[in-house]
Amino acid sequence: MTPTVKAILANYESDNPGTKANLARMLMQGRLGGTGKMVILPVDQGFEHGPARSFEPNPDAYDPHYHYQLAIDAGLSAYAAPLGMLEAGADTFAGQIPTILKLNSSNSWATGINQAVTGGVDDALRLGCAAIGFTIYPGADDVFDMMEEFRELAAEAKSVGLATVLWSYPRGGKLSKDGELALDVGAYAAHMAALLGAHIIKVKLPSAHIEQKDAVKAYEGGDWSTQASRVSHVVKSCLNGRRLVVFSGGATKGTDAVFEDAIAIRDGGGNGSIIGRNTFQRPHGQAMAMLDRIVDIYLGKA
Repeated sequence: MTPTVKAILANYESDNPGTKANLARMLMQGRLGGTGKMVILPVDQGFEHGPARSFEPNPDAYDPHYHYQLAIDAGLSAYAAPLGMLEAGADTFAGQIPTILKLNSSNSWATGINQAVTGGVDDALRLGCAAIGFTIYPGADDVFDMMEEFRELAAEAKSVGLATVLWSYPRGGKLSKDGELALDVGAYAAHMAALLGAHIIKVKLPSAHIEQKDAVKAYEGGDWSTQASRVSHVVKSCLNGRRLVVFSGGATKGTDAVFEDAIAIRDGGGNGSIIGRNTFQRPHGQAMAMLDRIVDIYLGKA
């Protein structure tokens, strides 16, 4: 256990030793172990977008074992996936990589902005997971139902020593398309995740756009021109940096853009990346090279 990880765990003042141990499992895992930085591989895209859209660019990725092994080989902090994906490799890879069970999911046909609960805390315990994961959509009409679902699942998870990861993605309601990535909206979504009791908060990288008219004055005078400054604001919004904040890799993009994002997250004081499609949709060698470079960026070597 490094002083950095001890300091992070000290911020979680209400949690029991089991939960802190599971946070430590992820924070001490892999090449970034002990640094306070994390890179997590999420593979829930098959549920969200369908198997062909998710895995056909790299057919090896149809196999759940591929993702476990990729996370292990790349020295990542954890692997997150829905129930079926984790069940398909839980025994083979037991103890080799911390896992996060994603407990709710949607699909590309749904017209409402919501997700179904597709797993439980008992499943996470049975599979040896370090944490549960959950998504909310601040702005959506059903967001309050999602928040209440998370409250119940998070309370159960914490009571049995599991950590919680909350995806907080603004969408729906009065938000414009630009507003989904606006700085004020992203910081607000991250803050709500912190207030809901999440241990690790996952949000998208924000733009410099300010969506809420009532928030414009609060942002006047600040320099939000760089991604690093915007990351820093989001981190500050998560209880002044007392909660772990990681940023989504987003849609598939060029390697330079992925590396620029990681540099901005690092320089802005973020705790790392959750990056899926940008890695597993590439051939194994390219994915490994990309993840190696991202880890080096967080280590200050690139």
